[in-house]
Amino acid sequence: MTTSGPGETATHTPGGTAERVAGLEHRRERAVAPGGPRRRGEFSARERIERLVDKDSFTETGLFVRARPAGHDARRPYGDGVVTGYGTVDGRPVCVFAQDSTVFGGSMGEAFGEKTVALMELALKTGCPVIGLNDSGGARIQEGVASLALYAELVRRNVKASGVIPQISVVLGPCAGGAAYSPAITDFTVMVDGASHMFVTGPDVIETVTGERTTAEELGGARTSNTVNGNAHFLAADEGDALDTVRDLLSYLPANNLERPPEYAPGHAPPGAGLDEVVPDRLGEAYDMRDILHAVVDDGELLSVQELFAPNIICALARVEGRSVGVVANQPLHAAGVLDIDASEKAARFVRFCDAFGIPLLTFADVPGYLSGVRQEQAGIIRRGAKLLYAYAEATVPKVTVVVRKAYGGGYAVMGSKHLGADVNLAWPTARIAVMGAEGAVGVLHRRELAASDDPEALRARLLAAYEGTHGTPYLAAERGYVDAVIAPRETREQVCRALRALRGKRAPMPERRHGNIPL
Repeated sequence: MTTSGPGETATHTPGGTAERVAGLEHRRERAVAPGGPRRRGEFSARERIERLVDKDSFTETGLFVRARPAGHDARRPYGDGVVTGYGTVDGRPVCVFAQDSTVFGGSMGEAFGEKTVALMELALKTGCPVIGLNDSGGARIQEGVASLALYAELVRRNVKASGVIPQISVVLGPCAGGAAYSPAITDFTVMVDGASHMFVTGPDVIETVTGERTTAEELGGARTSNTVNGNAHFLAADEGDALDTVRDLLSYLPANNLERPPEYAPGHAPPGAGLDEVVPDRLGEAYDMRDILHAVVDDGELLSVQELFAPNIICALARVEGRSVGVVANQPLHAAGVLDIDASEKAARFVRFCDAFGIPLLTFADVPGYLSGVRQEQAGIIRRGAKLLYAYAEATVPKVTVVVRKAYGGGYAVMGSKHLGADVNLAWPTARIAVMGAEGAVGVLHRRELAASDDPEALRARLLAAYEGTHGTPYLAAERGYVDAVIAPRETREQVCRALRALRGKRAPMPERRHGNIPL
């Protein structure tokens, strides 16, 4: 019997069972052999999968799939540059593909694309998360339009799976050209500091076309993608950290939209008495919202999403009494927690993800409103800020809101207010729920009186005190039922736990329609 290696024509001579089994083993050895040298310190595609999934749980699919002949290139390696299969993470099923940069630079050819699409279909049929380990130079030029066609086929599967199964992308090297659009559609993207790059057009092409000089790191490196453009959700120190992040993330997520997230033994929270001292007496003084969140969620643990992008708002996964929640909170440490374009889009995307997968939303509001200014207006703060309004109004999962301090203007309405469908709204006695802050309101309402006064500063002080005594409290909102209870800060975890328990059986049918039209 003879067997073929990559690039050879296969010929077979009939033989006995032992000979055929030996031939199988020979082919397997050929199929898993590296296609070329790896970058220094880099793991192979199969090693990456082994480090991600539970030990000995991975079953590979499409091992003997081979590249289509392309022009004068006779190389037809097994697997065609992508490893696909299924396994488990913490005992829960997942589907995984890993692009192999040693085979045609990890570029997508027809067989490569078909293997990946088939894995996506398997994940959809079995209802399990799909994880993509990306390390690709983009479309395989030798295969022309077939490569482009499979990119579109893959994106169509990403869209089909959106909101049905969790999709996680891990960028472990280059992710260029058409390869970048699939991660952009998935739910979460993890990148490795100093090693990952994701862009549509590389530095050389940009310099040729526009004359601009840049580097891959500046253009689409892991830090740029995590801090500047928000294309990535997590920044990992190395490949091991990236895969640990994926495992941690999966622990908060259901396998699919028809299942509940995994439940764990209820965690602990530090005594809540310290919360009574968190909010400063001076209205303009900042504090760290994370001090509040750590005291409310189990074991004080938060998995922050897009932590380095739009830091004026916090989005995080956490647990309360062992059950997953999605936390959205203004962060007074950054721009006073104001809502701008980036913060609105970041939070809207997170809210919609939680709603798609049945994860309750826990909102903490301390917001002076939407950011004003020429640049924000011209960049579309109305349209793009409306995304967060839409997301909260559309969400049917349990929604619990705590107003900590400022809740002014449109910021009050958008941050999980009753009027957008929140189920339980709580407020601290430090809450100020009003159209605007006292200074601005007094200046508008009493402009003429102040101008005519012999002592405008004394009058202003009296007017400010009067405004703060009425509009600068949560009690007018509570009188109208917009706030269900005003609670002492130390009671927050207990009240949140009670609310989430009461809402576990929530049903909120929506009108029959194809889908809404979010202001994209």
